[in-house]
Amino acid sequence: MEDHIRFNEQDAVLDLLDQRKLPGVEERFLCRTTADVVYALQTMVVRGAPAIGVSAAFGCAVALAETHGRDWQTSLPKKMAAIRQARPTAVNLAWAVDRMEALWKANAGLGYADLLACFIAEARRLQQEDIASCKAIGRFGLPCVHDNDTILTHCNAGALATAGYGTALGVVRAAFERYKGIKVIADETRPFLQGARLTAWELAKDGIPVTVACDNACALLMSKGLVQCVVVGADRIAANGDTANKIGTFGVALLARHFGIPFYVAAPVSTIDPATPTGASIPIEERTPLEVTTIGAAQITPDGVPVYNFAFDVTPAELIAGIITDRGLLKAPYAEAIQALF
Repeated sequence: MEDHIRFNEQDAVLDLLDQRKLPGVEERFLCRTTADVVYALQTMVVRGAPAIGVSAAFGCAVALAETHGRDWQTSLPKKMAAIRQARPTAVNLAWAVDRMEALWKANAGLGYADLLACFIAEARRLQQEDIASCKAIGRFGLPCVHDNDTILTHCNAGALATAGYGTALGVVRAAFERYKGIKVIADETRPFLQGARLTAWELAKDGIPVTVACDNACALLMSKGLVQCVVVGADRIAANGDTANKIGTFGVALLARHFGIPFYVAAPVSTIDPATPTGASIPIEERTPLEVTTIGAAQITPDGVPVYNFAFDVTPAELIAGIITDRGLLKAPYAEAIQALF
């Protein structure tokens, strides 16, 4: 599954599979302007740290094309900054925009048309690098999984959250290709239901056995011996190994520790932010209360009652059995292991 992020070079349009509509409807969302790109990122037309990064890179090409016929060298930095600031937690977003800015700086003498071609080529390169990265994560994660294991995962860290194949689901896919006895439990992941809607959809399409469970069933499932390991993705990993992922991940990690179940994080090295010393420094996005107060068109909370809707939480490094990256499996102490990578 590698076509959910497309780019039409002729019209400079970013073409995204609208993940808000899955699993019921497979519909595309077209980004013709910088505002469209920012909207797609903020409303979760596209989500997942690596997928956000790839989309942002193509978004920079959209931004450049939008400036055609104007003073593009003045207006482009503002548009790229708007993309960079669209969402605060996933480090891949800023990383991808910074990469495009560095490319522009290295090719400062290029005219508009040549720079646009350069941007598009770089975004496609980043897209292919991400797919290769996810497959490497899958390979490095194989020692963490055994035949007939049931893997619990939280949120969606699959092909839809990346350029293709997936991080946490990359480990699942690699393990299933080798063992065939692998099964998955997908936490539903309230309030946006990425596990129920997206992880289950992906795995069912691939023929990998998957069962959806309510988030609050996690302790019971573990106590019954139905979970052998946990593998999740990440939106940002601090220099000490503290990891931000979808809200609820911290609770899963605590339960895994209680029941003696290994808890792994799967993410490319680009998700590690050495400039963020600990998880306490990771900005946590707060999203619209409507995601909590409604399901579809149905309101499920009383009028006027306030809502907490933090999109992420931080799992302390000491709860993580290993960080599976595209450059190998990192083990504690993570500060030293991460420092060695950089």
